[in-house]
Amino acid sequence: MPRKRLIWQLFPLFVLVAAVALLLAATYATHTVQQFYRAGRDADLEARARLIVPQVTPLLVEGNAAALPALCTSLGEAAAARVTVITPDGKVIADSSHDVETMDNHGDRPEVIAAMRGELGRARRYSFTLKAHLNYVALPIYEGGTVRGVVRIAVMDPSLSAGLRSAYLELALGFLIVSLAVTALSLIATRAVTRPLEHLKQGAERFAKGQLESRLTVPDSSELAQLADAMNAMAAQLDERIHTVERQRNELEAVLSSMVEGVIAFDTAERIISLNTAAARMFGVSQDRAVNRAIHEVIRNTELQRMVARLLESGEPVEGVIVLDHDEEEHLSLQGAALSNAQGARIGGLVVLHDVTRLVRLENARKDFVANVSHEIKTPITAIKGYVETLLDGAHDDPSASRRFLEVISKQADRLSALIEDLLRLSRIEQEALQNSLPMEVGPLAEVLKAAITACEEAAAAKRIRVTMECDAKLRITMNAPLLQVAVLNLLENAIKYSDEGTEIQLRCTCDGSETIISVKDQGCGIDKEHLPRIFERFYRVDKARSRKQGGTGLGLAIVKHIARIHGGKATVESTPQQGSTFRIHLPAPAK
Repeated sequence: MPRKRLIWQLFPLFVLVAAVALLLAATYATHTVQQFYRAGRDADLEARARLIVPQVTPLLVEGNAAALPALCTSLGEAAAARVTVITPDGKVIADSSHDVETMDNHGDRPEVIAAMRGELGRARRYSFTLKAHLNYVALPIYEGGTVRGVVRIAVMDPSLSAGLRSAYLELALGFLIVSLAVTALSLIATRAVTRPLEHLKQGAERFAKGQLESRLTVPDSSELAQLADAMNAMAAQLDERIHTVERQRNELEAVLSSMVEGVIAFDTAERIISLNTAAARMFGVSQDRAVNRAIHEVIRNTELQRMVARLLESGEPVEGVIVLDHDEEEHLSLQGAALSNAQGARIGGLVVLHDVTRLVRLENARKDFVANVSHEIKTPITAIKGYVETLLDGAHDDPSASRRFLEVISKQADRLSALIEDLLRLSRIEQEALQNSLPMEVGPLAEVLKAAITACEEAAAAKRIRVTMECDAKLRITMNAPLLQVAVLNLLENAIKYSDEGTEIQLRCTCDGSETIISVKDQGCGIDKEHLPRIFERFYRVDKARSRKQGGTGLGLAIVKHIARIHGGKATVESTPQQGSTFRIHLPAPAK
């Protein structure tokens, strides 16, 4: 709502005072005139009633009630009023304006009750019989000191506004003239006061716009001069302080924005005072919309809300880890402390959030890796130890049993050797990747694919599986040929292991300009959808018993994934149960 200028606040006050005084005077005068008018009218009505009583009394006393209606009618016309005759029991026996047969008993009318007591009865009310407001006067009819009936006379009660209309017009005209005079005088007086205030206001508006270097003109008035001097001094101090605050704020915002840790400050009502870019990114909220809103409205994390409440309640530092359920779980380490002002009073709290997701995942991977390696190594060692103990217990005396046991020991030793070789290879790949010591050369991709097919020809022939290759002989990419051959060979060996006899495996290489894709498609048993996200993890097996029976170490696909990453690409899989699988190695675009 727009604010009014001072000039439009001062002079209406004078007009209002004058108007109130005139209204009070007019009200008093109107009330006095009305009282005088009504008193005269009531006296006139009583006089007419007393003139009628002597004419009605003989007929009522003599019992000649049949002549009363005609008398009441003639008297009512002569007196310009309604004349009614009522018996002591309240029955109306004559009325100049209405049929008495349809009229109610009037014994409960206040003016009739008063007249029955021998008093003068007066009343003013709405008549449902005549549908109009009436003034009533009732007089008793005596016979030998006994009330034999009541004569009531009534006239219409018109509004006084018609009679006083001319007085109202004169009063309104006088009120208008005085109001105009007061308005003119108020304008002249208030402009003299508000003109220097207007100059001060304009100067204050310049200060509000940030033009603190400007100064106000000092008026002649002592009070306003002191005000102008104070505002000029205030502007100078504000200018200096604002520059200091802006510099400190810019420095603080630069520090908070550059932090990788999330920072959230909040008051004692859990409303967010500030949060930096990192915190907004962690929780997926807008910085502008989050400020001045409650934490539970902006961040839907019960653990964070619980720690904030505990911090505000105790004032002691808090620590903990919260988990965010995004597409992948994110783990945040939280440290919180209370915020206090310069006087030491607690004004809220501050929490700092560190993203420890990578550390948690590395720790979980390390635990899983140690557990899986221990399990994978323990299985062949346990088998070797058992068969050796059996041989030492005397089984070596039986040539057939001895040979069978030694074959099992040899097979388990080969499995153990393959496992250790894969672990060493995987460790070597990771180490060289970290040190960026893997040599990369531009060479023909088709030669690498042919070498991989040659290495697995024997295994494919044993199951009568046909391996086909489709690759442009001119396609050259930047690669480490031996490592890429290992990755393709691992995919081919897996495809051969899990394909039925007499089927076909397709090895294809395609290039769409943005990347080169090596795909191995088989017609095997396929993989359920639930296993696909983890298929490239170390030692992850879809069917553990079948994988070990087929001689797998559980590291082949993990090696493929790491080799793809070393080449700047990735490994993916598509599979449908009972319809086969397609493994792909995505590599950067070919060298030009």
